[in-house]
Amino acid sequence: MKYIQSDELLEVPEGVSVSIKSRIVIVKGPRGTLTKNLRHINLAFSKTGPNTIKLTVHHGDRKHVAALRTIKTLISNLITGVTKGYKYKMRYVYAHFPINVNIIDDGKKIEIRNFLGEKRVRLVDVHEGVTVEISSGQKDELVLSGNSLENVSQCAADVQQICRVRNKDIRKFLDGIYVSERGNILTE
Repeated sequence: MKYIQSDELLEVPEGVSVSIKSRIVIVKGPRGTLTKNLRHINLAFSKTGPNTIKLTVHHGDRKHVAALRTIKTLISNLITGVTKGYKYKMRYVYAHFPINVNIIDDGKKIEIRNFLGEKRVRLVDVHEGVTVEISSGQKDELVLSGNSLENVSQCAADVQQICRVRNKDIRKFLDGIYVSERGNILTE
Protein backbone atom coordinates (compact mmCIF):
# COMPACT_ATOMS: atom_id res chain seq x y z
CA MET A 1 0.00 0.00 0.00
CA LYS A 2 1.27 3.47 -0.87
CA TYR A 3 0.64 6.49 1.32
CA ILE A 4 -0.34 9.47 -0.80
CA GLN A 5 1.22 12.06 1.50
CA SER A 6 2.88 11.86 4.92
CA ASP A 7 4.06 14.88 6.91
CA GLU A 8 6.17 15.64 9.99
CA LEU A 9 6.57 19.09 11.57
CA LEU A 10 9.89 20.17 13.10
CA GLU A 11 10.12 23.12 15.50
CA VAL A 12 13.31 25.18 15.35
CA PRO A 13 14.17 27.01 18.62
CA GLU A 14 15.24 30.65 18.88
CA GLY A 15 18.89 31.36 18.11
CA VAL A 16 19.19 28.42 15.70
CA SER A 17 19.03 28.74 11.92
CA VAL A 18 18.37 25.74 9.68
CA SER A 19 19.04 26.04 5.95
CA ILE A 20 18.27 23.24 3.52
CA LYS A 21 19.47 23.30 -0.06
CA SER A 22 19.21 20.23 -2.32
CA ARG A 23 18.69 18.00 0.75
CA ILE A 24 21.88 19.14 2.48
CA VAL A 25 20.94 20.43 5.95
CA ILE A 26 23.11 23.13 7.57
CA VAL A 27 22.30 23.98 11.20
CA LYS A 28 23.92 27.03 12.81
CA GLY A 29 23.67 27.78 16.50
CA PRO A 30 25.53 29.27 19.47
CA ARG A 31 27.96 26.30 19.71
CA GLY A 32 28.85 26.13 16.01
CA THR A 33 27.71 24.72 12.67
CA LEU A 34 26.76 21.15 11.71
CA THR A 35 26.07 19.76 8.23
CA LYS A 36 24.20 16.60 7.24
CA ASN A 37 23.83 15.21 3.72
CA LEU A 38 20.36 13.67 3.20
CA ARG A 39 20.50 13.22 -0.56
CA HIS A 40 20.07 9.47 -0.27
CA ILE A 41 16.43 9.80 0.86
CA ASN A 42 13.64 11.13 -1.35
CA LEU A 43 11.76 13.74 0.67
CA ALA A 44 10.58 17.34 0.42
CA PHE A 45 11.30 20.17 2.86
CA SER A 46 9.17 23.31 3.14
CA LYS A 47 9.11 26.22 5.56
CA THR A 48 5.60 26.62 7.02
CA GLY A 49 6.33 29.35 9.58
CA PRO A 50 9.16 31.50 10.93
CA ASN A 51 10.50 28.58 13.00
CA THR A 52 8.72 25.51 11.61
CA ILE A 53 9.91 23.10 8.92
CA LYS A 54 7.59 20.59 7.26
CA LEU A 55 9.03 17.30 5.99
CA THR A 56 6.90 15.54 3.36
CA VAL A 57 6.98 12.20 1.57
CA HIS A 58 4.72 11.75 -1.46
CA HIS A 59 3.61 8.29 -2.62
CA GLY A 60 5.85 6.47 -0.17
CA ASP A 61 5.58 2.88 0.94
CA ARG A 62 5.76 1.80 4.58
CA LYS A 63 9.56 1.93 4.96
CA HIS A 64 9.84 5.26 3.14
CA VAL A 65 7.28 6.81 5.50
CA ALA A 66 9.12 5.30 8.50
CA ALA A 67 12.33 7.03 7.33
CA LEU A 68 10.49 10.37 7.61
CA ARG A 69 10.53 10.24 11.42
CA THR A 70 14.20 9.19 11.34
CA ILE A 71 15.15 12.25 9.29
CA LYS A 72 13.21 14.47 11.70
CA THR A 73 15.14 12.99 14.62
CA LEU A 74 18.47 13.43 12.81
CA ILE A 75 17.78 17.14 12.28
CA SER A 76 16.60 17.59 15.88
CA ASN A 77 19.85 15.93 17.04
CA LEU A 78 21.79 18.49 14.99
CA ILE A 79 19.77 21.29 16.64
CA THR A 80 20.48 19.88 20.11
CA GLY A 81 24.16 19.60 19.19
CA VAL A 82 24.54 23.27 18.25
CA THR A 83 22.60 24.44 21.33
CA LYS A 84 23.58 22.05 24.16
CA GLY A 85 26.25 19.67 22.82
CA TYR A 86 26.76 16.03 23.77
CA LYS A 87 28.88 14.45 26.49
CA TYR A 88 29.66 10.75 27.06
CA LYS A 89 31.42 9.49 30.19
CA MET A 90 33.24 6.14 29.98
CA ARG A 91 34.56 4.11 32.93
CA TYR A 92 37.43 1.61 32.93
CA VAL A 93 36.44 -1.77 34.37
CA TYR A 94 39.19 -4.21 35.36
CA ALA A 95 39.60 -7.05 37.84
CA HIS A 96 43.38 -7.41 38.07
CA PHE A 97 45.42 -5.49 35.50
CA PRO A 98 44.77 -1.72 35.65
CA ILE A 99 43.98 -0.21 32.25
CA ASN A 100 46.16 2.78 31.28
CA VAL A 101 44.61 5.34 28.93
CA ASN A 102 46.54 8.25 27.40
CA ILE A 103 45.52 10.97 24.96
CA ILE A 104 48.18 11.49 22.29
CA ASP A 105 48.70 13.65 19.16
CA ASP A 106 46.99 16.70 20.72
CA GLY A 107 43.73 14.84 21.30
CA LYS A 108 43.64 13.09 17.90
CA LYS A 109 44.19 9.56 19.27
CA ILE A 110 43.41 7.56 22.40
CA GLU A 111 46.06 5.06 23.50
CA ILE A 112 44.98 2.08 25.65
CA ARG A 113 47.71 0.03 27.36
CA ASN A 114 47.83 -2.98 29.71
CA PHE A 115 44.33 -4.23 28.86
CA LEU A 116 44.13 -7.73 30.48
CA GLY A 117 47.90 -7.46 30.97
CA GLU A 118 48.54 -7.62 27.21
CA LYS A 119 51.60 -5.93 25.73
CA ARG A 120 49.61 -4.80 22.68
CA VAL A 121 48.96 -1.04 22.52
CA ARG A 122 45.48 -0.20 21.24
CA LEU A 123 44.98 3.07 19.34
CA VAL A 124 41.60 4.70 18.63
CA ASP A 125 41.24 7.62 16.23
CA VAL A 126 39.16 10.47 17.65
CA HIS A 127 36.53 11.75 15.21
CA GLU A 128 36.42 15.35 14.01
CA GLY A 129 34.89 17.80 16.48
CA VAL A 130 35.22 15.47 19.49
CA THR A 131 37.30 16.50 22.50
CA VAL A 132 38.66 13.82 24.82
CA GLU A 133 39.79 14.36 28.38
CA ILE A 134 40.61 12.18 31.34
CA SER A 135 38.29 13.09 34.21
CA SER A 136 39.94 14.94 37.08
CA GLY A 137 37.16 14.40 39.62
CA GLN A 138 36.57 10.67 39.04
CA LYS A 139 39.18 7.91 38.97
CA ASP A 140 39.30 5.73 35.82
CA GLU A 141 36.96 7.89 33.74
CA LEU A 142 37.21 9.21 30.18
CA VAL A 143 35.01 12.11 29.01
CA LEU A 144 34.11 12.53 25.31
CA SER A 145 32.29 15.72 24.30
CA GLY A 146 31.34 17.51 21.10
CA ASN A 147 28.52 18.96 19.03
CA SER A 148 27.82 16.03 16.69
CA LEU A 149 25.99 13.13 18.35
CA GLU A 150 27.12 10.78 15.58
CA ASN A 151 30.82 11.60 16.04
CA VAL A 152 30.77 11.51 19.86
CA SER A 153 28.82 8.23 20.07
CA GLN A 154 30.89 6.59 17.31
CA CYS A 155 34.10 7.52 19.13
CA ALA A 156 32.71 5.98 22.35
CA ALA A 157 31.70 2.85 20.42
CA ASP A 158 35.20 2.56 18.91
CA VAL A 159 36.80 2.73 22.36
CA GLN A 160 34.39 0.12 23.75
CA GLN A 161 34.83 -2.21 20.74
CA ILE A 162 38.62 -2.18 20.77
CA CYS A 163 38.53 -3.40 24.40
CA ARG A 164 36.43 -6.51 23.74
CA VAL A 165 37.61 -9.69 25.44
CA ARG A 166 38.27 -12.45 22.90
CA ASN A 167 38.66 -16.21 23.35
CA LYS A 168 37.63 -16.10 27.01
CA ASP A 169 34.39 -16.64 28.90
CA ILE A 170 32.84 -13.15 28.78
CA ARG A 171 30.73 -13.93 31.85
CA LYS A 172 33.93 -14.00 33.90
CA PHE A 173 36.09 -11.49 32.02
CA LEU A 174 34.08 -8.28 32.29
CA ASP A 175 37.10 -6.02 31.71
CA GLY A 176 36.75 -3.14 29.28
CA ILE A 177 35.88 0.52 28.89
CA TYR A 178 32.12 1.11 28.97
CA VAL A 179 29.81 4.12 28.61
CA SER A 180 28.58 4.94 32.11
CA GLU A 181 26.69 8.17 31.46
CA ARG A 182 25.54 10.19 28.48
CA GLY A 183 23.92 13.57 28.31
CA ASN A 184 24.35 17.19 27.26
CA ILE A 185 27.24 19.54 27.97
CA LEU A 186 24.89 22.41 28.85
CA THR A 187 22.11 21.27 31.17
CA GLU A 188 19.11 23.29 32.27
